[in-house]
Amino acid sequence: MSRTKEAPNTDRRTRVTVLVALTANLVIAVAKAVGGIFAHSPALLSEAAHSVADSLNEVFLLAALRRSRRPADARHPFGYGKERFFWSLLAAVGIFVMGGCFSFFQGLEALRGGGEEQFSGYVVGMIVLGVAFVAEGLSLVRALRQVRRQGGLASGMRDPALRTVVAEDATAVLGVTLAFAGMALHMVTGQVVWEASASLAIGALLVYVAYRLGREARDQLIGEAADPEADARIRALLAAQPEIDSVEALFTMKTGLDTALVAARVDLVPGLDSEEVEEVAVRIKRAVGDEVDEADQIFLDVTERSAREAYGSPAATGERGGA
Repeated sequence: MSRTKEAPNTDRRTRVTVLVALTANLVIAVAKAVGGIFAHSPALLSEAAHSVADSLNEVFLLAALRRSRRPADARHPFGYGKERFFWSLLAAVGIFVMGGCFSFFQGLEALRGGGEEQFSGYVVGMIVLGVAFVAEGLSLVRALRQVRRQGGLASGMRDPALRTVVAEDATAVLGVTLAFAGMALHMVTGQVVWEASASLAIGALLVYVAYRLGREARDQLIGEAADPEADARIRALLAAQPEIDSVEALFTMKTGLDTALVAARVDLVPGLDSEEVEEVAVRIKRAVGDEVDEADQIFLDVTERSAREAYGSPAATGERGGA
């Protein structure tokens, strides 16, 4: 089955994965916030902000899954596939602002406050973190299973929604571990610097993850080329056509998760009349679409070179190949 035909089923699985992560994060965010206020723990409050940011981001991802599959129309002739990348960029911004910046704020406030020793709620807070670790771990396992089902890291992580969920869950597991360690060391040593450092470390981790996710979404939004393997297959197919003298240029651009635009500038062999050129163009475009599933928009630009250029062309010299 082609990748395009598998897309609806893949989206349904991704939607379930996002909903599982959203449910876990909403419950955990409330528990962390209550525990953090009760225990006066900056690390636990940082983790609460982290979970709130993740919850909001999962709402963005659900919007991306729904809106990116709308069919093309007159206003958007290439479809709405890039909405998936746009909402993923907003999710990255949410991680940076709501998670990373708030964690930095909590860590700096703890250092500046001097650390009043109030450990009455820390046991409850650490229990909350333990439950959060289990919930986030289960969500991460679910996401990683879907990645494996979709072809492993190379293929499964192409989906920005799934990639974001994996990054959020993995970061959450590590963040909970840092918060737990910071609270435990604070209780043992009586030094708030340990918990403040945990908040700052969580903030740095979230900023880094937001940067990586944002950079990938940016590359896809501004017009990323198709996969090199698909590009090579298209170029080889064009070069193998007997009517094509040479491939002057080949351009590809992803227009969605599993769709791409293909534009090729080709020089045809001499002697073809206008009807033959039209028939050849139709056949070649059909062949490209059959060879590469994601090539849903295909354009051929037939060039005409001067007689002097044509004299040294592969057709004139009896060689095959392309530029």
